[in-house]
Amino acid sequence: MNKTLGILFYVKRAKIDDNGKAPIYVRITVDGIRSELSIKRSIELDRWIPSAGKVKGTNEEARSFNSYIDTVRTKIYDHQKKLMDNNKTITSEAIKNSMLGIEEKQRTIVAIFQYHNKQVKALVGKEFAAGTLERYETVLRLLQLFLEFQYKVKDMPIHQINHKFITDLEFYLKTERDNCHNTAIKYIKNFKKIVRIALANGWIDKDPFVNFKATIKDVEREFLTEEEIQNVISKDLHFGRLDQVRDIFIFCCFTGLAYADVKKLSNDDLVIGIDGSKWIKTNRTKTDVRSNIPLLPTPLAILEKYKDHPEANHSNKLLPVLSNQKMNAYLKEISTLCEITKNFSTHLARHTFATTVTLTNGVSLESVSKMLGHKSIKTTQHYAKIVDRKVSDDMLLLKAKYTNNAVQIQQEMAV
Repeated sequence: MNKTLGILFYVKRAKIDDNGKAPIYVRITVDGIRSELSIKRSIELDRWIPSAGKVKGTNEEARSFNSYIDTVRTKIYDHQKKLMDNNKTITSEAIKNSMLGIEEKQRTIVAIFQYHNKQVKALVGKEFAAGTLERYETVLRLLQLFLEFQYKVKDMPIHQINHKFITDLEFYLKTERDNCHNTAIKYIKNFKKIVRIALANGWIDKDPFVNFKATIKDVEREFLTEEEIQNVISKDLHFGRLDQVRDIFIFCCFTGLAYADVKKLSNDDLVIGIDGSKWIKTNRTKTDVRSNIPLLPTPLAILEKYKDHPEANHSNKLLPVLSNQKMNAYLKEISTLCEITKNFSTHLARHTFATTVTLTNGVSLESVSKMLGHKSIKTTQHYAKIVDRKVSDDMLLLKAKYTNNAVQIQQEMAV
């Protein structure tokens, strides 16, 4: 990639000494980014020609001075060529460091990623959720496996990332790691942040993602019907742990809370709402956006059931929520016992709340968005599938309207 190199010699008037001389500096500019360094020479201000970057005069001293300036200019071009020959990224700072004999540390993919994750870890609970760190750690691990598989190395220079690297990574995730399209793309989008960091710092000179289309495919989101919800509620599960997990799952079906949010619920999140009844008001772990949820009879009954549960009380939580791994394992067992083939998870419960519990029963999209804690209603539109029953009900209302209009028109025509 061609770089625009600018060289400007000038005097620093602010650093004039007691003898009336100011130091001469050279400013190196590459694609608008500047670096400067002293050429170890000083000159009287009235002897300097700013427009030419030269010393006035034709005497021996002036010729020697200007010859030295030309030598510095030539050295700058030489160091630019040296960097190019060594396949280094050309920046003003890199040229300056090369002239000063400073060996610039080679930036590598894994090292940058590890440093990024270290910063995210330090900010967990402040700017990032624990799940965000976990996701970046997962992507780093997969990237390391990819480097071993594809290039037989543990790390490589960041500037070697190109379009082929990214498409090969996508192919690896889909084939060797058996990730679906959307999962692979989400991992690559996380990796893209590392590339953006390298771009911002001038460690690479072009964006390898320019021609890469990271498109998420729309998928049919599953949710439970009213009949399936009742099936889960009424099923005799025989085991205490299954019963407990079933209750947490149903609680999420009627509140829309994600796993991380229901797990952290404390007594402080249970408040009296504007209507005088109990609400849950909590900030979502994922986005830190407020969720305001009036509690229906079913979740209220579940809270009452577990108000004296030792596991919950010991940790000052409203409900005794198991680890995500255990929850998912027990939920699969519950789905088998209930003979429901859908993929049971707290995400399924959240989606059930958005569709069967709320939208299907006429709750507005704006209200659902508020309860789910979405930043934008567009997220709710994408997340909540409006089921056929709701569409049918809406069309019946519309049909009734037009039927009444038609009867009225006929009556007016008959008069």
